[in-house]
Amino acid sequence: MKQQFDNKLRLSNANKERLETINNILEEYRADGYVLTLRQLYYQLVSKDIIPNKQNEYAKLSNILKKGRMAGIVDWSSIEDRIRQPKIPYWVKDVDNAIDDTINQYRLDRMAYQDKKIEVWVEKDALSNVLYRVTSKYHIRLMVNRGYSSVSAMYDAYLRLNDNDTILYFGDHDPSGMDMIRDIKERMQDFGLDINVVPVALTMEQIRKFNPPPNPAKTTDPRAKWYIKKFGNTSWELDALPPKELISLVENSILERIDVGLYEEQLEKEKEDIKYLRSIIKN
Repeated sequence: MKQQFDNKLRLSNANKERLETINNILEEYRADGYVLTLRQLYYQLVSKDIIPNKQNEYAKLSNILKKGRMAGIVDWSSIEDRIRQPKIPYWVKDVDNAIDDTINQYRLDRMAYQDKKIEVWVEKDALSNVLYRVTSKYHIRLMVNRGYSSVSAMYDAYLRLNDNDTILYFGDHDPSGMDMIRDIKERMQDFGLDINVVPVALTMEQIRKFNPPPNPAKTTDPRAKWYIKKFGNTSWELDALPPKELISLVENSILERIDVGLYEEQLEKEKEDIKYLRSIIKN
């Protein structure tokens, strides 16, 4: 929804034109059902050669977007902050609402009877909503690391997983992001588990295919030396991949590893159970 709180758009003519371009990009993604973060929008502009890949341009974009929304030009719901989310306990209006809500939310464990467990782990919370569109569909756990995982999070994973289960990993292609693949594998071994850690994104193959905007490798990172030796002085962020591509990558990776027939059987069972629940309420 567009809502105006400032009747003056205090931007130069060049930035007004840029705001129009920004609006077109946001509306294009919204038409496909995607809402971008500020960082994802930034990388879309960089990849289209609209702005250079510089920190001051990121700050400038934030300011332009703020003014555009306050002036009622940019839809408030076209950009989301996936980290700063308020929390409130679940509630319903009344008993009838609670019953309807329960039926609407009813679902089985869609991964029941599969041979092995799969989890999706992502380095950044900002991308969790994109990946969750797929992981929730298949009822697969999504784990947000926010960098290197804590020992508590690793222990919890140990309690959930078994030998030869799989973690599909999504992270930046930079010294720390690449090293986290090794870190997860070895720390699971510390608990006596041999887990398959599969680096789904970001890979060099995807970088060559999608050509995301590059960043200088972080030379202050203690893992920079081996990274630079292997990949050079350039790094890339996972946020730079279009949401549509991220969704395709995670869904294909899941479908390659599950028995789709068992998954579809659970979906059919859900539908039958929901019909049964509705018949109980009706009677």
